[in-house]
Amino acid sequence: MQDLNGKVALVTGAASGIGRAIAEAYAKAGAKVAVADIAADKAMAAASAMGPNAIGLAMDVTDEAQVEEGFARTQRELGPVDILVSNAGIQIIAPVIELAYADWKRMLAIHMDGAFLTSRAAMRQMIQAGRGGSIILMGSAHSHVASKFKAPYVSAKHGLLGLARVIAKEGAPNGIRANVICPGFVRTPLVEKQIPEQARELGISEDDVVRNVMLRDTVDGEFTTLEDIADTALFLAGFGSNALTGQSLLVSHGWHMH
Repeated sequence: MQDLNGKVALVTGAASGIGRAIAEAYAKAGAKVAVADIAADKAMAAASAMGPNAIGLAMDVTDEAQVEEGFARTQRELGPVDILVSNAGIQIIAPVIELAYADWKRMLAIHMDGAFLTSRAAMRQMIQAGRGGSIILMGSAHSHVASKFKAPYVSAKHGLLGLARVIAKEGAPNGIRANVICPGFVRTPLVEKQIPEQARELGISEDDVVRNVMLRDTVDGEFTTLEDIADTALFLAGFGSNALTGQSLLVSHGWHMH
């Protein structure tokens, strides 16, 4: 396990699922962790379970003022951020011809605006502190491939690759790395919710959605686990140089290879 003693990490969407698994892994590795989530009570409870070096933050990542205040509070209480994981996200399933414009805008705001606002705040603290840092954006296998009924999600996840590559170039002089983790299907509440939705849209059984849609192209028919993603986030957070920056790591049981 990477040693993150003395590091400060802020993870968004960290009250549950992938975000919480990453925040817990960082806390175990010795980092001070800001658990940020739109669900303030759940963020506080998650932080409390991680021990005295974790704080819970109410953060709607589409709200510039909330993002700025969350980072300011983190700096006051834990120190300047060394590691950002921009993980907050939702899913809306609909064909393009039925997709409401408001849903399109909401999806892009949470995934893209949220990544921009949190990355900007993290970079400002990292540059001021002068000790570099690691920015990790949560992409998806859908950063590289497309699926039906997920137009805004696929568009946003593709966009995160471009954002990370720009941050990698701009951050390099200050030792700031930026990378994208691209999970396959992880059995989180977000994915559980999609199974019946996809079954309805495609007119097939839920078992068929899992076997023949979600996991069809994996090498072993297995879901990616929370631990798989947390281990990858731990590796990227602790990596010691600019050798690994501007990259996307697919963690998908071979669903997509590049």
